[in-house]
Amino acid sequence: MSGVIGHSLYAILARKAAAARKSPIASLLLRNDSSFLAGAYLGCDIQTLPAALGLNTGAESGYGKLPGGVTELNGEPVRQWTLNHEGKEHTPSDIHAMYYGRAHLVLGWKGGDVQYAIPSDHLPDYFAAVTGDAVELFGPGERQLAYIFGWICHVIGDALIKSVLPGLDLKLLNGSYTPENRPIQDLVAFHEIGVKELGINWRARLPDICDTPVESIQPHYMRCAVERGRLGELFPVGWRPDREALLRRTMARNRVHLKVWLRKVFRDLELTRVGDGWKCRPELSRKARGLSYAEMVELADKANYRHALWLIAERIADAFDEVVERHDYLQSLPQATRGDWKEITGRWKKK
Repeated sequence: MSGVIGHSLYAILARKAAAARKSPIASLLLRNDSSFLAGAYLGCDIQTLPAALGLNTGAESGYGKLPGGVTELNGEPVRQWTLNHEGKEHTPSDIHAMYYGRAHLVLGWKGGDVQYAIPSDHLPDYFAAVTGDAVELFGPGERQLAYIFGWICHVIGDALIKSVLPGLDLKLLNGSYTPENRPIQDLVAFHEIGVKELGINWRARLPDICDTPVESIQPHYMRCAVERGRLGELFPVGWRPDREALLRRTMARNRVHLKVWLRKVFRDLELTRVGDGWKCRPELSRKARGLSYAEMVELADKANYRHALWLIAERIADAFDEVVERHDYLQSLPQATRGDWKEITGRWKKK
C-alpha cells in the first residue's frame, strides 16, 4: 500500500507529542508543515518512481519495480520505467539498492554498503550532527530543519514498525508489517484516525509535499556528497560523492511522481457507503485475507493500533529531544503551546 499515509501520520503525531512537551522544535515544524511532511516521506523513500512506461503513449504509471511478467497495463504495452542519467539507464530497483539504506540508516542496506549501516545507539549522534550541519553549512532558514526532523520521523517509524528497533508489539493478521496488514493500517489511519479523529484533510495537505524543493542537506545526510562538517567528522566512512548527481535527479523525480501516485493512493483508499456501514475496494479486502472494512476496523481496535501509533510518536519525540538538547540554537526557539497530545494520550496510552 501507500507508505505515505503511515509516515505522514507518524510525523503529524510526533509533532503533537513534541508540542505537549513544549519542545521548541514543534512550532518550527508547524510553520513549515509541507517541508516537514516531505522529509517524513521523500526524505527516505527515494524509490518513489514510476514502475512502467507506456510504449504507445509514453504515460508513466505504477510505483517502483514492474512486477515480473507484466507487459501490459490498462490495455497498453509497457516496459520497466528507467531514469536516464549521463547516458545510463537506472531502474527503480537500481536506485533502491544504491540509496535506500543510506536514507534509512539502520535498515535496507545492500551489497558492499551494508558495512556502513548505523548502529541504533548511534542514531542520536547522527541526527544531531546532521542538524548542526544544516545550520552551519546549509543555513540559514527553517525549511531544511523541518525536512530533517521529518526524515527523523521516517527513520524511527520504519525501524519500529519493521521491528529493527525493539519496543513495538503490534499484532494484526500476521505481525506488525506485512503485505496483508498494510491495507488495514492505511485504511484505518486514513479514515478512522486521520479524518474522523484528528480532522486531517489528506487530499488538501499531502499534495503540497510535491511542491517542496529538493533539499541540499539530503545528499549530505545520505553521505552521497563530499565528506565535511560534523557528520563527516563523526562518521568519516562510506561517503560516495560520485552518487550525488544521480541522487539529485532522483529526488526531483520523486516529487514529480508522488503527485501522480497520490491520486492513486486516494482512489484506492476510497470507501463506498453500504447501508449503515462502509465498504473498501475489493482488492484491499483480498490483500487483507478477505476482511471487510468493518472487520479491519475491529481488528485494529483489538490489536490496539492507536497505542502502537502513540508509542511510535513518543519514540520519535524522544529522538527530537535528544537532538534539541545538543544544540543551543534549537533550545532558543520559542516554545510551542501544548496542543491536543495530552488528550490523545489519555485515549491511546493505555495498552
